Amino acid sequence: MENGLLYAIATIVVGLVLAGIANIIVRWLTKIAETTETKWDDIIIAAIGTPVQVGIIAVSVYIALKYFGIVPAQYEWILSDKVLNTLYIVIGTWIVSSLVHDIIVIYGHALAEKTEGDWDDRLIEFCELAARYVIWFAGIMLILVNLEINITPFLAGAGIAGLALALAAQDLISNFFGGAIITMDKPFKVGDRIKVDAYTGDVVSVGARSTRIKTLDNQIVTIPNNKITSNVIVNYAEPDQTMRITIPVSVAYGSDIPRVKQCLIEIAQDTIANTDYLLAEPVPKVFFLEFGDSSLKFVLYVWAKVYNLPDDVKDAINTRIAERFAREGIDIPFPQIEVRMKK
Repeated sequence: MENGLLYAIATIVVGLVLAGIANIIVRWLTKIAETTETKWDDIIIAAIGTPVQVGIIAVSVYIALKYFGIVPAQYEWILSDKVLNTLYIVIGTWIVSSLVHDIIVIYGHALAEKTEGDWDDRLIEFCELAARYVIWFAGIMLILVNLEINITPFLAGAGIAGLALALAAQDLISNFFGGAIITMDKPFKVGDRIKVDAYTGDVVSVGARSTRIKTLDNQIVTIPNNKITSNVIVNYAEPDQTMRITIPVSVAYGSDIPRVKQCLIEIAQDTIANTDYLLAEPVPKVFFLEFGDSSLKFVLYVWAKVYNLPDDVKDAINTRIAERFAREGIDIPFPQIEVRMKK
């Protein structure tokens, strides 16, 4: 018994020495990996380094207990091959989990940094967590199979729990995939001015659950992503920042139509020359649209340099229209109702 104990201790000491040598080798390989351009060697060394050292010590302890007769008869069950196989499964699961986690962290975040917004960063963080849970769940199931424990109830329970979770979080899941669709389809980006449903504003952020826009009234509106993907979206910032502004104009019946059109063109050209709001190209255009109930209706089209100044453009042009029409004697009518009474 004493000789067996000495041999067991010697075996464990040898295991500790081998683990120390393995630690030195891992640190040496880590330094070499830091000098290379690729990240794969860093990932592999980080994944296998610690588990291998722990595995060496665990195997040496197992050998010391099994082959030198120091374990009482009532505890010999711990020396079965199932225990050793369980140890292998734990070490293997540990390595695979670390490997997948590091791949997601290094390469996932590198890809996320190339895109705007923080939604994909959150997706990477979710994948990091999910990968660990899924891999370790699979490892635990393998351990149970190795120990000849029926895993059917566990799988059934996990399925029921997953279904219940999915039903309870269906809105969250819908918004999550809505955010994924927005990220891939890219109907807008942070900073763009968009219109969704009844809201118009600038995109502040695109999150995993919702998108935030700052309205023209300087209010933050949070819109669930599934609402955005199921709605019509107007993006004023695409394909570029220019925007056509429509100016409706009405004049009285009897007005000189060619003269009205000429005045409107000259007003647009004056606004182009004396403000920073409008583009010279495309050129302004005027159209006589229809005979209204009490007026002749025209429309003036001009092109703004940026999409976020429509009110400034309309103010500048309408002010000039009022002044010019007053000088030209062109009447701007207002709604009138003529009532005739019979005697």
